[in-house]
Amino acid sequence: MTKILDVNGLVTRFYSVDGVVHALNEVQFDLEPGETLGVVGESGSGKSVTMMSLLGLIPKPPGRVEGGTAVFNDGSDTFDLLKLSEKELQEVRGGKVGFIFQDPISSLNPTMTIGKQIAESMMTHLQLGESEARKRTINLLQQVGIADAERRYDSYPHEFSGGMRQRVMIAIAVACEPAIVIADEPTTALDVTVQAQIIELTQRLQKQMGMAVVWITHDLGVVAGMADRVLVMYGGTVVESALVDDLYENPQHPYTIGLLGAIPKMEGEDERLVSIEGSPPDLLQPLTYCPFASRCPFVFQRCWKERPLLIPIGKNHDTACFYDVERGAPRDHV
Repeated sequence: MTKILDVNGLVTRFYSVDGVVHALNEVQFDLEPGETLGVVGESGSGKSVTMMSLLGLIPKPPGRVEGGTAVFNDGSDTFDLLKLSEKELQEVRGGKVGFIFQDPISSLNPTMTIGKQIAESMMTHLQLGESEARKRTINLLQQVGIADAERRYDSYPHEFSGGMRQRVMIAIAVACEPAIVIADEPTTALDVTVQAQIIELTQRLQKQMGMAVVWITHDLGVVAGMADRVLVMYGGTVVESALVDDLYENPQHPYTIGLLGAIPKMEGEDERLVSIEGSPPDLLQPLTYCPFASRCPFVFQRCWKERPLLIPIGKNHDTACFYDVERGAPRDHV
């Protein structure tokens, strides 16, 4: 199957007064059509910066994409996202790739009605007239669960609850039926019940439209319930990539093992959660060694001398680690 997105060697830097922040360090991953890819990792690991780098959304300056390729192929068009001009990227954003941001209140225009904000995307990318765009917008508002859609078309963002605003953001993201939707922690600020509704809505629209979804989150429970495959990021790199069941049953990177060990379990109420000692790497320094070395229980001399790259260790399972946690010995790593 042709990959709809194939990213290799993505490098992003931020030039600050304190020095160069090595935010992304040769990130690589791919995405299949219709797949749900979960991206997990702690704050600062590079999850959001990766996706924003692909779509030209990082602030310039101080940010700059300095290397890599990101080949998009939806069957009708093939191009490298990182080689597009700003005008070309504007055509991709909202058209071929939708984006659901974490905070809808700061992403929506407070001076425009929500209906016009959704219709604007259709008029821009699909060249629809105002009347047709309004009709399709009202239908889409009904699809995302906005009651009395025809009246709410003329409502402003402040007149909606947090959950309703996020439904509007989803409507904007899928308005032109993109090949890919990137959801950047879209349920973080919502209560548990509303989170479940937003996840169910996204899955239903994905099934109806056949789009691929990249779901960025801190919540490993969400990933377990909705993703086909998971990327684990740390220190601006991908440290493990696996099918979701394999990742939970057979984690191979020490950081992944630590993350899974920190999840509360229903049974064993008196058990203490496992913590990952230490601090994340200083990204003001070039990563010439394993970014997890200072916190890793399996660290040995080689980890401080070179940075491990992703290697296949099983079917659809890659990891960037010199140590084989199952054998308790260094892993062959060419």
